[in-house]
Parts: sequence; structure tokens; C-alpha cells
Amino acid sequence: MRRTRRHTWGGAAAALLITLGLATACGSDTESGAASCVTGPNGVAITPRTTAATGTTTPNLSLRPEIASGYRTGMTPVRTDTFAVSTANPLATEAACRVLRDGGTAADALIVAQTVLGLVEPQASGIGGGAFLLYYDGATKTLETYDGRETAPSGATQDYLRWISDTDRTAPQPNARASGRSIGVPGVLRLLELAHREHGKQPWRDLFGPAIALADQGFEISPRLAGQIAESATDLARDEAARAYFLQGDNSPKPAGTTLTNPAYAKTLGALAADGADAFYTGAIADAIVAAVADASGGRTPGVVSAADLAAYQAKKREPVCAPYRTHEICGMPNPSSGGITVAAALGILSNFDLAALAPANASGDTDPARNGGKPTAEAVHLISEAERLAYADRNKYIADSDFIPLPGNSPKALLDPKYLKERANLIDPLRSMGTAKPGDFGPVPLGSGPQPPEHGTSHISIIDRYGNAAAMTTTVESAFGSFNMVDGFILNNQLTDFAAEPVGEDGALVANRLEPNKRPRSSMAPTLVFDLTPDGARGPLTHVTGSPGGSVIIQFVIKTLISMLDWGLNPQQAVSSVSFGAGNSPTTNVGGEHPAIDPSDNGDHDPLVQKLREMGHQVSVAAQVSGLSALVRDGNGLIGGADPRREGAVLGDNG
Repeated sequence: MRRTRRHTWGGAAAALLITLGLATACGSDTESGAASCVTGPNGVAITPRTTAATGTTTPNLSLRPEIASGYRTGMTPVRTDTFAVSTANPLATEAACRVLRDGGTAADALIVAQTVLGLVEPQASGIGGGAFLLYYDGATKTLETYDGRETAPSGATQDYLRWISDTDRTAPQPNARASGRSIGVPGVLRLLELAHREHGKQPWRDLFGPAIALADQGFEISPRLAGQIAESATDLARDEAARAYFLQGDNSPKPAGTTLTNPAYAKTLGALAADGADAFYTGAIADAIVAAVADASGGRTPGVVSAADLAAYQAKKREPVCAPYRTHEICGMPNPSSGGITVAAALGILSNFDLAALAPANASGDTDPARNGGKPTAEAVHLISEAERLAYADRNKYIADSDFIPLPGNSPKALLDPKYLKERANLIDPLRSMGTAKPGDFGPVPLGSGPQPPEHGTSHISIIDRYGNAAAMTTTVESAFGSFNMVDGFILNNQLTDFAAEPVGEDGALVANRLEPNKRPRSSMAPTLVFDLTPDGARGPLTHVTGSPGGSVIIQFVIKTLISMLDWGLNPQQAVSSVSFGAGNSPTTNVGGEHPAIDPSDNGDHDPLVQKLREMGHQVSVAAQVSGLSALVRDGNGLIGGADPRREGAVLGDNG
């Protein structure tokens, strides 16, 4: 299930990975006016800088789910007429753009984008993983959400990740992630199938052609993929299929620039094109997944995903989480993702402060501050981080799969009540960080608080089509290369490690996000759509589409981008390029040292923003942030888009 060669890259080198920035650019056919759907250079890549006095950095998977890739300074926004798409890889963006150019809908383009991403960016997402989707239908003016999150197998127990069995209380081998225990029932294909059935225009079978052709003909491994292969080589070597596909004969990583083909993936996609998603959830592919999960070779602890688990999987439609923010309505994904509720809660808290008065300033160390989004003020970073601490505190205690664990009041309304959020805002000291926030009190709730499992890597797709439909889909295999197990040309997820491995909190109560059979683990994915509010408070036109990968830090990336656009008036490229900052519910506040406006040397000791935050009691980390943001905005009669300079992403559309 694998074959051939490609190229590699290492963490710091991966900075150049975005060499010259194959990113957001848009072209058009000068005679016909149709989009050419070919990416070009955008921005200038700069080398990652070290953050510590020792000259080294230590990866933290909860904050750096994938390798840091540097930064492309001076990226410009992409303007289009009637449609636009942004993905994390130029090849995926080009393929999706062609579908939109040829009359396809956002639902059609999602299938093409995801299947190509699963080939060229397998460390982040793929058909062996899961996704969350917000979809706006321009004709009916309706908003729907699709839950394609993985599920735990029906035979799992709450201690499934903690130990091998009740009689063998040792940890799964070689570790929970690389064992069969981490693999959940994949959901993204059922999600795409359902969304296409309801919103697609082009035939399902035709939408797999671009990825099949690319898998057969081959592609060059991008610097970012090569760098991640190099970092993950030891783990990939444990799986025969992954080793043969990603590594050379001596188990060294295949280097950047090598051409990689994947005929096994092409065969899998051919079956999906012919027989629909059933070809994945039943039959030979399903049998191969079950066998891979149950594989105990090399002392690996097997999992218990069964053929029945795969056959029974269903994507679910859920009620969107929508809340007002100033003159806008912010809509996101409900649980089992915590993204929509936590973003809305933090913004609801911040609506009590005048953030417009705290807009970023130009930074002396930044060679292109206007395009890179400027440098945030310490006062703004402080207020936003404190609001995020309060929102994360509620997230950590109360949010899980609501099919198993109801929210307070059985809906997001209690957590998003304006009066409650005003009370939470009053807890913020404008001059001093609270460090760690306590969750709100909703009366007797039999839920404990335990250690929060780290979340890891993902990818994000933003689309607006010519019909006025819009899609924001965040998709993942969880950690980089998921469980490191490869089947029929695709990576299997390790999504179950998003559950709390310890089912009981320190207070002795069961935690909300404990593992249970058929349950979906909590996520931080936050695909987001923004609408104007009419004077009477009703939903107006769609204005923004955004989202990001980044594990548990996704929420912070999305909040930063929304505030940059809605409060500070930045265009979408400035917003996604701007300094990444924020906090989970811990004393640590993140300030992305990859940005040219930040001086990360000596752990940021010489940077004025970092100094001021530390004076306010923040424990500041200047580790490079690995967001993969994209943002599309309606701008007059057209669209304007931006892609994150920290990854390889690109925006394309018509007549840009």
C-alpha cells in the first residue's frame, strides 16, 4: 500500500519550506475571464528563529501539533469576483478551484479538496479521519452543520486508553497513540457524502478524478510534508505500509523534491467514486481497517474497531451555535466540538470591552507591518487572553459529546447567556492576569475536572461558490500522521486520544470527556461563518468564512482573526498574518515568536510586548505558532481572501 519517493525536510528548515511562498495567488484567463486556477508566489519566506537562550526549542504537541514552518512576510490579499477557495496546500486549492470554475458547488469542491489534501498533506487530514462542516445555502439562506467526528468502538471501555485490560493494567504499547487503541471509526467520508447529497451539483464519481490522477502520476513532497516525515520517521517505521511509503530502504526519510506516487490510494478512491462511501465502510477497505486496528505485531496493543462499528457509522446534522458579537452574528460548530461555544463565549465576554480602541500598531522590527497585521498592544493581548481563560475553563468542565453528556441547561444558551458572560467579564482585572480561571457555577453538576488531553494537527478549507453557498470545514487525523498506521494508501487517525485517558477527575467525579462506547471525543475545531445583523437583530448576509488547524489552540487562532477583522478593520490577509496570541486555561500566554514583529530571542526577554505582559503576571511563551488560518470576506461586489503565512496555503478564485 505504498510506493515511491519524495523529499524531506526538518523542523527549522521547514521554515524555508514555504520557500518563496507558494501561497495565495489567483489568476485568470485573459481572453475568457475564467479562473486559471494556478497558484503563484505570494510573500517572502523568512527562516524560523530560535526562542531560547540555548538556541533550541522543545516541541509541545498541544501547542505545536506539527512542525513550525517559518513565515512568509508581506503576503497580499487575493481578490476574486464570484467564487474563492482556500486550503492548506496549493495543489488542493488548484483542484478545488477548477471544480468551482466549472460550475460546481462548495459541497463539490470540498470532496476534491479533501481527497487531494489526504494525498499531499497526509500528516494533517485524510479519509481515515474526521471533520466538522458549516454549510450555508445561498438560495435558501439556511445554515447547517455536519458532524463527521470519529467514534469510539462499541467494545471500548472508559479505561481503553489507560491500560491494556482490567487484568493487565499496563499502558498500551508502544504508547496509546501508536497502538490500535487510538484509532476511532473515521467519519469524514460519511460527512462529505451527506453534504454532497444535499448540496452537490456535479456527479459524485467525477469528484475523485483529480486526486486519483495525482496519486497515479505523482507529486513532489512539499518541504512541510518532508519536514514532518523527518520528525516522525521513527514512529512511521513501526508500520510496514507507512515505512515503505514515507521512508527509504534504510528507514531515513524520503527527502523533499522526490516524486511520490500512491497507486493504493488511487485504487481506494476509484472504489469510492464507483460505489460511494459504502465502499469504505463495508467490504474490502473496511476489512483492511479492522485488520490494521487489530494488528498486534511487534508487541503493539490492538484496538477493537469492528466491521459492525464501521458499517453503523453515521454523520450527524446538528444545530449551529450562533451568538451576536457587536453588529455581527458568529456561527460555529456545536459539541462534540468545543470550538463554536468557546469562541462565542470568549467573544461574548469581550463584547463588554472597547477592543476597537486597542488596535495593533506598526512594529519597528517588522519590515512590512502593514501587510503582516502590525503588532498587538499588551492591553489587547491581556484582555483577550483573560477572556479565553474564562471560556476554556467552562469548556474543559462542561463540553463533551452531548449525546452522552448534556450541557448545562441542555443547550449552549446557559454558557452563552449575555448576563452570565457579563459576570465572567467582571472577573477580569485590567492590570493583572488571573493565571488560571475557575469554571462558572451552574449548580449541582456531577462532572469532574481532570487533566486536559492535548489536541494536535488538522487542516482547514474555506469556500464561497458562485451560487452564494459557503463552506467552512476543519478536518483532521488528529496528531501528525495520526496513529502512524497506513491502510490502502491512507493514514488512520488517532482521534481517540482526544478523550480524557483518566475517566475520573481529581475531585472523584467522572469527567465529561471520558471515553465511552460509540462516543465522539471533544474537539477544539472551530470552522466559523459570520453574518451581518440587521437593525432588528435578525440574520443578514454572509460576510466572513474562516477557520484553522492547530489542536486546542485553534480557538485562540480563530478569535484573533475574528477580532482583527471585526474590531480592528484588518483585511483577511492581514488578519491571518497578524501575530498569533492567546491562552488556554493555564498561566501561559502564547505570543507567536515566528512573526517578524516579535523578538523571540532569549525567550522573548527583549521584546516590549512580552516584557509588558510579564509585568502583568503572564507567563509568556514565544514558541512558534502553527496555525493554518484562512479567511474569505465579501468585499463590495466581490471577495477577498487570505491564507496563513505559517503554512503552504493558497487562495484562488475567478478574475483575481
